[in-house]
Amino acid sequence: MSNAEQQLDSLSPEERKKLKELMEKDAKTERKLTGPWAWLVAGLAAAMVAIYFYGAGVAALSTQYHLGVYVLITFVLVFLLYPAGSRTAHGGLSLISAALLSVLVSCFFIYDSPTAFYQQITLFRETWEYDGLAMAISQDLDKLHYSLWLVLPFAAVLLPLDQWLNKRNHNSPTASDVILALMVAGTVIYWISQFEALNYRAGAENEVDMLISIVGLLLSLEICRRVLGWSITLIGVGMIAFALFGPYLPELFAHRGFRFERLATALFLTTNGVFGVMASVLATYVILFIFFGSFLQKSGAGKFFIDLPLALAGRSTGGPAKVAVISSALFGSVSGSAIANTVSSGAFTIPMMKRAGFKPHVAGAIEPAASIGGMFLPPIMGAGGFLMAELTGTPYSTIMILSIGPAILYFLAVYCMVHFEAKKHGLVGIQGEEIPHWKTVFKAGWYYALPLVIITVLLLSGRSAGNSAFWATLSCIAVSWVNKETRMGPREIWEAIQVGARNTLIVGATIGVIGVIVGTISLTGMGLKFSDLIISMAGDSLFLALVLVAIASLVLGMGVPVTAAYLIVAVLAVPALGEFGVAAIAAHMIVYWLSQDSNITPPVCVAAYAGAAIAGSDPWKTGWTSFKFAKMLYVMPLLFAYVPAILLDGTIMEIIVAFVSATLGTIAFGAFSMGYLRRRTRLHEWLLLGVGTLLLYWPTLWSDAVGLAVIALVWWLQREGSTAPAVKINHSNAS
Repeated sequence: MSNAEQQLDSLSPEERKKLKELMEKDAKTERKLTGPWAWLVAGLAAAMVAIYFYGAGVAALSTQYHLGVYVLITFVLVFLLYPAGSRTAHGGLSLISAALLSVLVSCFFIYDSPTAFYQQITLFRETWEYDGLAMAISQDLDKLHYSLWLVLPFAAVLLPLDQWLNKRNHNSPTASDVILALMVAGTVIYWISQFEALNYRAGAENEVDMLISIVGLLLSLEICRRVLGWSITLIGVGMIAFALFGPYLPELFAHRGFRFERLATALFLTTNGVFGVMASVLATYVILFIFFGSFLQKSGAGKFFIDLPLALAGRSTGGPAKVAVISSALFGSVSGSAIANTVSSGAFTIPMMKRAGFKPHVAGAIEPAASIGGMFLPPIMGAGGFLMAELTGTPYSTIMILSIGPAILYFLAVYCMVHFEAKKHGLVGIQGEEIPHWKTVFKAGWYYALPLVIITVLLLSGRSAGNSAFWATLSCIAVSWVNKETRMGPREIWEAIQVGARNTLIVGATIGVIGVIVGTISLTGMGLKFSDLIISMAGDSLFLALVLVAIASLVLGMGVPVTAAYLIVAVLAVPALGEFGVAAIAAHMIVYWLSQDSNITPPVCVAAYAGAAIAGSDPWKTGWTSFKFAKMLYVMPLLFAYVPAILLDGTIMEIIVAFVSATLGTIAFGAFSMGYLRRRTRLHEWLLLGVGTLLLYWPTLWSDAVGLAVIALVWWLQREGSTAPAVKINHSNAS
C-alpha cells in the first residue's frame, strides 16, 4: 500500500483518515516494525519471494514444500505484522497462549508424551459423555488437573506482559504474538515433515495428528480474524458448528455429523482443507503474479498507464472520466484487487473528474465501477481466474482467451455510460496544448508494456503461469533500465520484494477459513443439497436460478472477500447451473462475475466507499451511482448463460454474430442506462431504447436489424434535441 499512500498526498488529513478506515474494512493495518523484528519480517518476505521464484523458474518444489512453505511464512508474518486488535482481544489471546503453553508442558513433562496426554483427555471426555462429569472427575481426571492449574501462572505472566508491551510500543509483537507464531509454525512444520506418513494413515490419524490439527485449525481462524476481521471468521466458525451438529439441524440441512477430532484432521491435515485448493492456487499462481505486479509498478509503468489514457481520451467528451476507464483497465490487468486499483488510479483520476465538472459522487463512482473490470481483463484476472482454471481443469491460457471479449465489453459499457453522462451535462474535456499526442506518449514509454506482452505470449505459448510470471518479473527490471529515472537497483528490487510479499498476506490470510468452508461443504455433502435447493426454488427457470445465484453472491460478498465468495458459490452453485444445461466454464464465469458485485453494490461496497473517500462525497450515494455504472456486471452473466458463443462455444459465424450483437447492444445499453442519446430521453424514447437493447443483445441477424431500426427511430425522434452547453477545462486546472 505504500505506493498508493504516496499517490494520496493531495488529500486532506481527514480524507486520508477516512479512506484508511474504509480500506481497513477490507484488511486491517499492518504494524510498522523496527529493529530486529523488521529485519526478521524482511528476511521471511525475501525468503518467500526467493523460494517461489526458484520453484517457478528453476526447479519445481515437491507438494509438501510448495504448499507448506507458503502457509508457514504467511502465518508467521501475519502474527508478527498484524496486531490482535482491542484490549479485550489482547487479553483473550494471552489466555489462549497460556493454555497452549500448558498443553505443551503437559505433553512432555506432566505426561510421557503427547500421545499419553491426548489419550487421557479422550478417556476423560468419553467417561463424561457416558457416565457424567462427576464420574469422569473421580475416575479419569488423573493428572489433567495439573494441566488446568498450569494455565494460571502462564496467564498471570502473559496478561500484564502483553498489555505492557502493547502499551510501550504498539508497533512490536507482544509475547503472545510470538508464542502463537511459534505454535502455528510448529503445526505447519509437522505437516510438512509428516506429509507422506499422513497420506498413508489418512482416516486413521494418531493422537499427535489430532492434537496438531486442532491447534493448527484454531490458529488458522485467528490469522483470518487478525487480517480480515470477524465477519468471514464467524462464517468459518459457523461451518465448523454446522459440521459438528449435523444430526440436530432441520431436515433440509441435516447430516450425520462429525466428531471434532475427525473434522480437525480432515480440515488441517488433508489437502481438502487449509492446505487445499485455495492454498494450492495461491502458492502456484497468485503470489507470483502479485510479485510481478509489484515489480511492474516499481519499474515506472504506473505513470505510463496514466499518461497514455490521458493522451488518448483527455480531450474528448468527458475526457477525465474516460481516462479513468482506460487507466483502470491498464492498472487492473496487473492488479488482483479492485480496491487497490481504485486507490492507485483514483488518486489521480477522481480529482481530475471533479475539476472537469463531474459531481463528486459521480467522480467517486466511475473509478470503482471501472476498477472491478480489471478482475476480468487478462493477463492477470485476480486470484479468481486461477481458481477457475484449477476448479475446471482448464489451462489458464484458455481462461485468458475466453475472458478477453467479455472484459472488453465491460469496459465498453462503462466507457459509453461515461460518454452519455458527460454529454448529458455538457462536459467536454481537457483543452490546451499541454497534453501531448498519444503517439508521442506511446513512443516515449511503449517499452513499459513489454512485461505484459511477455507474460501474455508465454502463457499463450504453453508455459506455466508461474514460469511466465518469473520471466515477466525479470523483464520488469530490464525495462526499468531504459529510463534513467526508473532504474531498479538493489534497493528498488528489495523494496519491490517487500511490497510484493506483504501484498500476498491479505489473500493468504483467507486460507484457513476458506479451507474450513470448502472442506466442510465436501465432508457434509452440502454442495449437492444446495444445488437441489436452487433447482427446486427455480423450477424450470434458468433466469430465476441466475437471480438466486446473484443474491447468494451478494449476500456472501458482504462478509468475505470476493475471491472467497467466488470459490464458495462456485462449489455450491455451479452443479445447479449445470443441471440447467449451462456449460461448466460458462457456469464458473457467471459465478465469477457475480461475485464481484459486493465491491460496488450497497450496503457493503468497499471499492465504491474508497472512491467516495477520495472524492469527498457521500458513500451511500456514491455506492448506488457506482452500481449504475457497473450494471454490465449483471448483463454479462445472462449472455454467458443464454449465448454460449460469447465464450467462443460455437461456429465462427455464431461467434462473430454474438460479439457484433453484444457490441451493438452494449452501446445501446449505455444510452438506455444513462437516459441519453442525442438529448435526454423522454419516457417513450427510453422504453424504445430498452426494447432496442434487448433485440441487439439477442444474437441473430434479424434481431440485430430490428434493434438497429428501433435505435435509429429514437435517434430520429431526437433530431431536434439540443445538448447542454459545453463546459471546457484547461489541463493546467486538471493536473
